[in-house]
Amino acid sequence: MVHPPKPPAGPTPAQRPVPTSADVARLAGVSRATVSYVLNDARAVRISEPTRRRVRAAAEELGYVPHAAARSLRSGHSRMVLVPAPAASTGFLYHRFFAELQAALGRLDYTVVQYGGGGLRGDEAARAWAELRPVAVLVPGGGLGPRGVAVLRRAGVRAVVTLGPERVEGAHALLMDHERVGRAAGEHLLARGRRAVGVVLPGEPGLEIFSAPRLAGVRHALAGSGATVTELPLPYEEEAAAALAGRWRSLGLDAVFAYNDEYAMLLMRALQDEGVSVPGRTAVVGADDLVLGRLLRPRLTTVHLELPSARDLAALVDRAVSEPGRGPQTHDVLGARVVHRASS
Repeated sequence: MVHPPKPPAGPTPAQRPVPTSADVARLAGVSRATVSYVLNDARAVRISEPTRRRVRAAAEELGYVPHAAARSLRSGHSRMVLVPAPAASTGFLYHRFFAELQAALGRLDYTVVQYGGGGLRGDEAARAWAELRPVAVLVPGGGLGPRGVAVLRRAGVRAVVTLGPERVEGAHALLMDHERVGRAAGEHLLARGRRAVGVVLPGEPGLEIFSAPRLAGVRHALAGSGATVTELPLPYEEEAAAALAGRWRSLGLDAVFAYNDEYAMLLMRALQDEGVSVPGRTAVVGADDLVLGRLLRPRLTTVHLELPSARDLAALVDRAVSEPGRGPQTHDVLGARVVHRASS
C-alpha cells in the first residue's frame, strides 16, 4: 500500500523568525518607539499603565527580548558591568557581597557579567575584558595596573573601579586594608593573655592578597609584646586539618587566628576531635562573622568586616558611568571589629 506523503511539519524553533520590536508594536497596536520606551522602562515618557501592560503581554507572547548590542549602539555604550571571577574560592562573605551588588546594579538597569579569565592577569586580562566593551569594570583584589586601566579606557570603558589594598592610577579605588582584620584579632588575643599565636593561611593559591595583610596585621599587633607568631598553611580539607591538629601540642600554641570563619571552624572541629580544649588550651578566632559560627559550641569569636553597602557601591559605579570626565575617587571602605564569643 502506498501511503500519501505526510504534510511538511511546521518550522522548528530554530527555523522560526526572530521576533522584532516591530512585531511587538503590531501586536500591541502601538509604535515601535512606545515598545522601546516600555521595555526599557523609560519613565521620562508618559505612557499609560494599560498600554504598558499591553506591550509587555505582546512581547511575552512573541518571546521578544530586546537586543542589548543594538541598544548599546543607540546609546553609545552598553549597560554591562564586568566583574572578573576570583582565581580561587574566596568564601561565603565575598559571594554574598557580590550577589547583593549584582542585585543593586540590576535595579539601576545594569547587567553584571562575571568573567572567568582562565589565568589571565594584568594587561593581558584588561585586553580580554575590553573586547566585551563593558561600560564599567569592577576589579576585586589586585593584578590591574595603570597600563591595564588605560587599555580599558581606550576601549570605551567609562568606569574602572578597583577593590583592594592599593590605589591604581586612573581608576576609582575602594581601599580594603585587610591588615586591620589581622590587627584586630591580634589585639584581642593579646588582651586575653595569649602569647603564642598561630595564623592559619589558606593552602589554596590566589588568596595571598587577603591572607598576607591579615598575617601582617597580627604581627603588627603583637610587635614588642614578647608574643610569637607561627604561620600555619592549611588546605581546606578535613584530612589536612586533622594532621595539623595531630601535631598541635608539639607546636606549643595557645591561640590561633584563622584566615576566615570557614578555616576556623574546620580547624576547631579537628582540634576538638584531637582532645585539644577550646578555649582552655587554645583560643580560636575567625573572620567574616558567618551565622554558622554562632551555632558552634563553643560559639566562634570572629572579626566582623564592615563592608560598603551594595547599594552605595552600585550608586558609585553609576555616578562614575554618568560622569566619565570626573577624576578618580578614592574611598576607604573596610572596617574591622572583633565579636567576642566563647571560643576565645
